[in-house]
Amino acid sequence: MRIAVIADIHGNVLALDAVLEDLRSRGGFDITVNLGDCVSGPLWPRETMERLEALNLPTVRGNHDRRVAEDVADETMWPSDRYAQERLTKSQREALLALPLTLEVAPGVVAFHARPDHDEKYLADAIVDGQLVRAPFAAIRRRLKPLDPGSRLVLCGHSHRSELIRIPSGPVVFNPGSVGCPAYDDDTPPAHVSEQGSPHARYGIVEFRDGHPSRFETIAVDYDHEAAAKQAEQAGRPEWAQALRTGFVRD
Repeated sequence: MRIAVIADIHGNVLALDAVLEDLRSRGGFDITVNLGDCVSGPLWPRETMERLEALNLPTVRGNHDRRVAEDVADETMWPSDRYAQERLTKSQREALLALPLTLEVAPGVVAFHARPDHDEKYLADAIVDGQLVRAPFAAIRRRLKPLDPGSRLVLCGHSHRSELIRIPSGPVVFNPGSVGCPAYDDDTPPAHVSEQGSPHARYGIVEFRDGHPSRFETIAVDYDHEAAAKQAEQAGRPEWAQALRTGFVRD
């Protein structure tokens, strides 16, 4: 079995199309799973949603999918969520809200956006000196407790950081990185940044042998990130443009 894993598209349809083309060039996959945060961002939310609707991938709900769908558009709403909300149809917003928090995409293979019991808390990350770094092993193991003990592979996103972690006597945790948002600045206390370090669109591949995940790849695909950065600038979001061009929040 071969599984392709995409996450954190954030309305970047150019990056998504580049990933989909790269997937096609690599031959068939049994499953392509989408780990959420599909449309939030100052780019192409409706176009991205339309592309995903046509693909009809197994998909879990990200925190920004939930916020786009249910938050009230006032001064407290995050600008990227408001931008997407204003450009989606009512039925598209309802479809985002109806996505499951967790999904078993194959026997023993569980997908969720952030944690199995929460769409907005980090699973494999800690915040140190304003940066996301890998969390201590004990913390990761504790956060996985809500999982079925028979889980062999956990697919998660949210941090936009590629990760591969083996839990002794437990599952393998795989985060493919972000398709469409290579860096972000989160001012939620404690404030922190996540930086992939390049503008590439990222996704993952998992191959199984004898029923067990045996080979993992994180793929970084080039695409017209300058066009995406210009779109962010036109939407009045220079910080997004910086991230899209460089994979860093600041120079």
